[in-house]
Amino acid sequence: MIPNTDIRCKSERYHDYTVSNLARLVQTKSYSGQEQEAAELIVELCREAGLSGVRIDGLGNVIARAGTGPRVLAIDGHIDTVEIGDPAQWKRDPFCGTVADGYLHGRGAADQKGGAAAMITAARILTELGYDEEFSVYFTFTVMEEDCDGMCWRYLIEHEKLVPEFAVSTEPTNLGLYRGQRGRMEMELSFAGVSAHGSAPERGENAGYKAARAALAIGGLNERLEPDEDGFLGKGTLVVSQIHARGPSQCAVPDQARLYVDRRLTWGETKDSAIAEIRELCGPELKGVAVPEYNKPSWRGTVFTQELYFPTWKTPEDHALVQAGVRAFGSLHDDPPRVDKWTFSTNGVAIAGYHKVPCIGLGPGDEDQAHAPNECIRIADLAPAAAFYAALPYALSEH
Repeated sequence: MIPNTDIRCKSERYHDYTVSNLARLVQTKSYSGQEQEAAELIVELCREAGLSGVRIDGLGNVIARAGTGPRVLAIDGHIDTVEIGDPAQWKRDPFCGTVADGYLHGRGAADQKGGAAAMITAARILTELGYDEEFSVYFTFTVMEEDCDGMCWRYLIEHEKLVPEFAVSTEPTNLGLYRGQRGRMEMELSFAGVSAHGSAPERGENAGYKAARAALAIGGLNERLEPDEDGFLGKGTLVVSQIHARGPSQCAVPDQARLYVDRRLTWGETKDSAIAEIRELCGPELKGVAVPEYNKPSWRGTVFTQELYFPTWKTPEDHALVQAGVRAFGSLHDDPPRVDKWTFSTNGVAIAGYHKVPCIGLGPGDEDQAHAPNECIRIADLAPAAAFYAALPYALSEH
């Protein structure tokens, strides 16, 4: 049985505690690959919350546990952030962590240190309730998601051997219950030409023009892509995000050109199908297409290479995890949750996409705050999120 009254009361009582922890996290700059100070702060906060087995793994993720049951539930939040962009667009210090008008302000407040702060409160609640049912609840505070989403969880599963039965992402959902997202991949398209003096372009073969024709064709393909069969995730997309052309000089026909493409993948679309689509679209003018690799070191100096392909995933609405999430939410609120999906990508690409672990998401804050200047989060979202994370293992045990 879900001790919903106790959980709700404790989450509300710890509202100021959660806000204070979030402010400290926002004030701690943690760009991807530079999360050490934030990780060390989270270790301190988790130990203060009473969690056991708190440690930092070889990549730099923080792992903590509540409960000792034989089944494993993972609740995940990434602690890295994107950079601030143009400082002139910020009305406050991007790392102020200031509370004003019901919002906490600063980079990472919504995406997604709010989820991390609510996780710590949920862990404290479970510890104080003496949670000792059939799940070990692992709270994972992960790194480098913004640079390479899911890589941290491939490391956890493949190197740390932390393989959960179920997983929860605490990315922002405006307290909706999310059960999927489109996948994505990055592609580098190369084109070759023949150089000639710029005064006589007819003597050469312009690689830049080939790339330009391909870019326009890709824009047309984006308009023609169809949504998934059940209409849940919607259509895939293509965006030409970079265009480069070069030759021997500025007064020469370029003999090399490159397009960088951001491809979002709906259900049924894969890396192989997307590459085949590009080859057919561009025809013989395309020299090659490659999926780049991410190989930057983590803050601990660890290099864990990841191809920049992130599979689509969704958890069926009638799945036991989704239904447990609905029950957990319903035990705390008068109305059922809004069941939906993310528009952006999350660590679910590795948890559910690569490794097929059923995954759902619920997080404080709004998706549209992610990566935006003047990022902020409603502090009223924090207690309900913490309560949900604490109630979910009980709801799963009921099933």
